Amino acid sequence: MKSLGVYLKHYKKESIIAPLFKLLEVVFDLLVPMVVAQIIDVGIAGNNRPYIVSRFGILVLMAAVGLCCSFTAQYFAAKASVGCATELRQAVFDHIQALSFTELDTIGTDTLITRLINDINQVQNGINMGLRLLLRSPFIVFGSVVMAFTVNVKCAIVFLVTIPILFVAVFGIMLVSIPLFKKVQAALDRVTGMTRENLNGVRVIRAFCREEQSVADFEKSNDELTCLNEFVGKISALLNPLTYVLINIAAVVLIWQAGLQVNIGSMQQGQVVALYNYMLQIIVELIKLASLIITLNKSVACAERVSGVLAVPTTMNYPAKGGAAKKVTGDAAVTFKNVSFTYAGAGAESLSDISFTAKRGQTIGIIGGTGSGKSTLVSLISRFYDATSGDVMVDGENVKNYTKEELCNKVGVVQQRAVLFKGSIRDNMRWGKEDATDAEIWEALTTAQAKEVVEGKQDQLDFMLEQNGKNLSGGQKQRLSIARALVKKPEILILDDSSSALDFATDAKLRKAVHNLEGNTTTFLVSQRIAGIRQADQILVLGNGTLEGNGTHDELMKTCEVYREIYFSQFPEERAAYNNESGVIA
Repeated sequence: MKSLGVYLKHYKKESIIAPLFKLLEVVFDLLVPMVVAQIIDVGIAGNNRPYIVSRFGILVLMAAVGLCCSFTAQYFAAKASVGCATELRQAVFDHIQALSFTELDTIGTDTLITRLINDINQVQNGINMGLRLLLRSPFIVFGSVVMAFTVNVKCAIVFLVTIPILFVAVFGIMLVSIPLFKKVQAALDRVTGMTRENLNGVRVIRAFCREEQSVADFEKSNDELTCLNEFVGKISALLNPLTYVLINIAAVVLIWQAGLQVNIGSMQQGQVVALYNYMLQIIVELIKLASLIITLNKSVACAERVSGVLAVPTTMNYPAKGGAAKKVTGDAAVTFKNVSFTYAGAGAESLSDISFTAKRGQTIGIIGGTGSGKSTLVSLISRFYDATSGDVMVDGENVKNYTKEELCNKVGVVQQRAVLFKGSIRDNMRWGKEDATDAEIWEALTTAQAKEVVEGKQDQLDFMLEQNGKNLSGGQKQRLSIARALVKKPEILILDDSSSALDFATDAKLRKAVHNLEGNTTTFLVSQRIAGIRQADQILVLGNGTLEGNGTHDELMKTCEVYREIYFSQFPEERAAYNNESGVIA
């Protein structure tokens, strides 16, 4: 919690006013038993009705002032806790956006969602309760002891003996429960992850008739979370009965001692009532304190988890000042010099000693088997990841020397999975260029073969997409994703297997339109289809992370065995003709 205190700095006033007014409320609460004692010992004993009425009026006034203090404290505590949680949530979200793909892969999406929502809500609740009750309960407990000494010293000793025992019991249970609350939140992460996985893959689950297995797996994780919650709950539940037993024992001893003092005439009956009321106040406040401690335990555990996210350093550092974008030399758009890359936690390299040069205006095809490193290679150009060794150059400058804005303006990326956001088509297109005109958007849609898709919608550019474009087909989403990247007219366009859902005719039209783009746009086409990259100026053939071949289609058919195998697997009817031309016996 201490590391998150910086987010309360804008709410110092509220953080002081809230507990201050709670302490004022406590002062009035502590004076009530003394006024009641005066009513009994003076008003009732002397049958003095005016005195009783006057003291009753004082009680009503004290209650009204105490209520105002309580409302004021609640308002400022809520303002501070909600404001702090808002800033903390924004800080965590901003930090997540600054993390590279490496950190995101390591932490996991499910954990980040839990910490951004559930954990921060628990922190907010803890701050709210802490500002209101963290000082109130101890103050009433110790204040009741002090007031008891002003009434009768001998009876007040009962308070002195009881309070330390109660605190040992309460804080002992707290120390045991804090680590368990961390385990509960970790179990919640697992349940959240399983829920997200099952919801995203519901069609696959049903296609393979795995509903029962999925339900069983979820039930197992859910039962584990339930058992952990029940175990922690049982420990936490000890607080109330334990404090009740100790306080009631203390109350019995108090009444016994006070009764003896009344019999010998050293105490009045009203003072006994006052002492018992102070003991009752301690009971109530310790119950509140017990509940508060449970809440604070959860908040502390959640705060540590949130702090853990904020403490994760990003491995993706950008220079503070730009300038690299202006240093354009030669005709090389992208150059890889002995580039190798290994994913965090991976046992082997995903790319090994890759070297090639892509000139401006060229179309570069990238092909290879599953897991050969195609997507990894293009991710290094846009700097989603940093190369483990070697240099990735854009326009003759290392990508690490570009600011994020400069690199983003140069490179347009369409990834394998088409992702669209809830909103109009126009809003989604303007992700590529915020001030894009409708004419520019229609131009990009035409190039991406998505013009007829948008024209077929009732509101066209104002057509509202559902979350992740659920009201579009897979091919429509891919074409709109490509158009979004084309809107900003990037110098380097990366299409990472982004036309897999398109039919061959549409794919061919798209490739032709992209090839005819104005300017010297360098295009990287990652594809599983030979037909998709056959006409590329340069084709990179990857196999197990190494560059098996580099050249045109005709060159690779002569020199690269891996490329030939891929080609013949897709065009088996041409194997015999090739073997006859090469003089190879089929």
